Amino acid sequence: MVHLQAGHSVQLLVGGEAFFPALVRAIEAAREEIRLETYIFHDDPTGAMVLEALEHAARRGVAVFLVMDGIGTPRVAPEWVARLQAAGIRWAQFSPPGSWGWLQPMRWRRMHRKLCVVDGQLGFCGGINLMDDFFELKHGWQTQPRFDFALQVRGPLVQEMQEVMASFWRRLLSSRALAQGNLWALGRTWLPVRRWQGARMAVEPELPDGGVAAGFLLRDNVRHRRAIERAYRRAIARARSEVLIANAYFLPGTQLHRALVHAARRGVRVRLLLQGRYEFFMQFHAAKPFYRALLAEGVEIYEYQVAYLHAKVAVVDGHWATVGSSNLDPFSLLLAREANVVLEDAGLAGELRQHLLQAIAQHSVRVEQEGLAQRPWLQRLKAGLAYGLMRLSLYLTGRHY
Repeated sequence: MVHLQAGHSVQLLVGGEAFFPALVRAIEAAREEIRLETYIFHDDPTGAMVLEALEHAARRGVAVFLVMDGIGTPRVAPEWVARLQAAGIRWAQFSPPGSWGWLQPMRWRRMHRKLCVVDGQLGFCGGINLMDDFFELKHGWQTQPRFDFALQVRGPLVQEMQEVMASFWRRLLSSRALAQGNLWALGRTWLPVRRWQGARMAVEPELPDGGVAAGFLLRDNVRHRRAIERAYRRAIARARSEVLIANAYFLPGTQLHRALVHAARRGVRVRLLLQGRYEFFMQFHAAKPFYRALLAEGVEIYEYQVAYLHAKVAVVDGHWATVGSSNLDPFSLLLAREANVVLEDAGLAGELRQHLLQAIAQHSVRVEQEGLAQRPWLQRLKAGLAYGLMRLSLYLTGRHY
C-alpha cells in the first residue's frame, strides 16, 4: 500500500510546452547533482535544448547522471556521444537490444520511467519523453502536440526518487562491470548509496502549511511488481462518484477490469479516455476486445482524435490523482520499469480533471456498442490477432495477466 506523506509542493505540467522550460530552469539552477532517466532522448531541437543545459551544468561542476532506454533510444548520434563525453556527463543505456532485438523475450523488459531529480530537492515525474511534442518517431511531424502530463515536486518523496535513481545507476554499472569481468569496478558498485539532502535551490519557495499529501510508486521485477496496478485498483474500489482515466495503451488485466466493472455497477461514473490514433499494431488493436464488456456495464469510452494521446493519468472522486509513466497494459504493468506519483489534493486533482474533461468534450469521439459491432471484418480480425499475439508474448516471458 502506498504511503502518502504530507508536505509536498506539486505543480501540474501540461505537455512539453510547460514541462521542458521547467526542466531546463531546474537544470540551469543545479549546484550539486542531476539524475535524469528517460525512455526516449531524441536528437531534435527540444532534445538538443535539454542536452545543452546538461552540458552547461556538467561543465560548472554538477555531477550529471543520464540513463536512456536501449529500445526507446536505440542509437545515440556520434556527435551527441562526443558532447556527452566532453562535458563529463555520466550516461548509460538500459538493456540495448543486441543483434537479435525483439526476438529475445528477456529484452522486452524496458526502462520506461521519465524521472529527474535536481540536487535532491526538486523532482519531475510523468509521461513526457525528451522529444518534441509535435514529433512522432513512426509518423513524423504532426500538426498538434501529444496529450501528456508531468509533475514538478518538492518535498519528502524527492529524496526517495533520488535514492531509487542512484540505486538503479549502481545496478547498471554493476551489470556492465560484470559483463566486462572488471572485478575492481564491480567492487566499487557495492559501496552503499550515500544518503544526502542536497543543496537547496537558489529560489526555493517555502512549502504551504501541510502541503500536498503524495507518494512515489515504482514498478519493477522484484519488490514492486504490482504496486502501480494495486494503487489504481484500490482507488477505483473506494470511488463513490467518478473514475476518470486517460491512458495511451489500455489492456486491463482481470483484476483491474473487475474493479472498473464493479465501480460502474454501484453507480460510479467511469470514463476512459484512450488512444484514438493508430501508433502500434498490438496496442491499438488488442484494446478493442476489452471495449464491449466494459461498455455493456455502463463504462464510457472515448477515443482521443486530435493528436496522439500519451498520457498515463487518473482522477478519482475529484481528490485522488496519479501522474506517471505507466500505461494500463501488460507490458507496462508486468515488464517495464515505471514510476508514478500518487496524491490526495482536491485542487491539483481538480485541475487535472478539467484538462481531461476538456479533452473528452472537444477532442474525442465516444465509442458506442453499435459502432463497435459494425466494424469491418478486417478490423475485427486484426483485433483478434493482436489480442492473441499479446497473450503469446506474455506466455513467452512467463508472465500471467
